Amino acid sequence: MLIRQLQLFSAAVSADSLLPLQQIKPNLVVLFADHALLQQGSLVTTLRQAFPQGVVVGCSTAGEITAGGVADGSAVVTALAFDHVRYRVAVASMADIEASWSAGESIGQQLAGDDLRAICLFGPGVAINGSSVIAGVVAMVGPQVPIAGGLAGDGGRFTGTLTVTPDGVDPRAVVAIGLYGEGLHFTQGSFGGWMPFGPTRKVTRCQGNILYSLDDEPALEIYRRYLGDHAKQLPAAGLLFPFEMLDADGAQVGLIRTILGIDEASGSLIMAGDIDPNGYLRLMHANIETLIDGAEEAARLTYVGNNWQDGVPGLAILVSCVGRKLVMGDQVDEEVESVLEGLPDGTIVTGFYSYGEIAPFGVLQQCRLHNQTMTILMIQEV
Repeated sequence: MLIRQLQLFSAAVSADSLLPLQQIKPNLVVLFADHALLQQGSLVTTLRQAFPQGVVVGCSTAGEITAGGVADGSAVVTALAFDHVRYRVAVASMADIEASWSAGESIGQQLAGDDLRAICLFGPGVAINGSSVIAGVVAMVGPQVPIAGGLAGDGGRFTGTLTVTPDGVDPRAVVAIGLYGEGLHFTQGSFGGWMPFGPTRKVTRCQGNILYSLDDEPALEIYRRYLGDHAKQLPAAGLLFPFEMLDADGAQVGLIRTILGIDEASGSLIMAGDIDPNGYLRLMHANIETLIDGAEEAARLTYVGNNWQDGVPGLAILVSCVGRKLVMGDQVDEEVESVLEGLPDGTIVTGFYSYGEIAPFGVLQQCRLHNQTMTILMIQEV
């Protein structure tokens, strides 16, 4: 496998700048880019023309990640030329949030195969139930296939995101890459670093990813009470204070949920993924040190014990929550640096700040939607 990468800060791409990528004749091009650059359309068109033998896929971001750190307003183009690994790209459009499961089902149907080894999935960051998308995919391919990726961003605006499909840019498409063959080595790790605070509250009414009430009080009212002055910046302020999910006995399950939107009329909170109707929720917060420690742990989980072969080219895709970026501010590069220290020398790094992270979870390694984590997926051809 050959890998080459280019970071652009304009939608105007010169032919000369793409030559190093074209020289390896990539069959897959992964693009993570600022929303404004993608919205212009010319960037994706130019890349599709420059790589006729390959497919361009990716999404908009809330910040772009490379080995050089974190940037805003750029586009990271990573070209891959596989020797033996085969891939297939699946696309499903979502008319609305209720179509989340069926979109996942369609993705799974398109990718299912006996030698399917892993799936990289990217979806819209708003008006989506990420948990349902994942459940739809799993229903078709089975729980044994690892799925990793994330939900697109648009800075911290939560107004509209974009995914990049083989046909161009789409605001409502889910796009996934199925990877096939014995030559694929695929590992992943995910960790947060957030700390709970305040009382545990019983979920008394929810439907999927819509949280209506806690302790029989409107969820939005309770949340505003805790946020105080921060409530004026909802839903973006919700990135700073996510919920920890607890089970029916009040025990930790290791999942966090972030708010994607609010509904004033019903007093509800729209979460990035499903809420346990029999569970409990507790607010969380973080500081820079704990988030950096969490990113370091994600790298350790990805690399240690996973038979990654040093000296063989590999790609690490980092998907970190935009809430982490907001907390760390000017020190956000430090979480990327902590990940790099835990990865093999020579690993090519790409990634983005997201509205939700997708990775296997728990002892059984069942795929889940995560929030507020640093999630890493690594691809190597052996």
